[in-house]
Amino acid sequence: MPSPSMLELLNRQVNLEVFSSNQYRQMSTWCEQKGLTNCATFLLSQAEEELDHMRKLWTFINETGGMADMGALDAPISSFDSAAEVFESAMAHEKKVTRSINEMVAHAFSEQDFATFNFLQWFVSEQVEEEALFQTILDRMGLIGSGDRSLYFFDQEIAQIQAQIPNGPAGEGAE
Repeated sequence: MPSPSMLELLNRQVNLEVFSSNQYRQMSTWCEQKGLTNCATFLLSQAEEELDHMRKLWTFINETGGMADMGALDAPISSFDSAAEVFESAMAHEKKVTRSINEMVAHAFSEQDFATFNFLQWFVSEQVEEEALFQTILDRMGLIGSGDRSLYFFDQEIAQIQAQIPNGPAGEGAE
């Protein structure tokens, strides 16, 4: 069983993953209201993925004799000035998640909790993919632009990016 301090970090991550889901859901709603339907669909799929991450953690905590504990959640940010701000916020959030995962990995290693350390390696790899994905999106936005006339093309580009993601709406079962 993970130590009490390790369980505290794992449960904190459970909450962070649920918050992440809520944040992406809120970003999706903002995009939908602005007519960026592909961006909205993409962010909604990200929200669902974050819940999958939470479930992985929840199951691991319970299977290793700990008690998964859902704490209070902060409200997500609901107002953005632009699509660029939405995706820049998403990237900043993914970097926060990466820092949290790295903190757990370091803690597990320092405690020689190799079961937890091994379990967390999936999350380390996942965060590399997530940060790369959002960097690609920001790079594409930089190329296309984020002005009113460019947003249609950016929204179309998001659909293309989404189609390349295994198990995304266009890639169901591709993994």
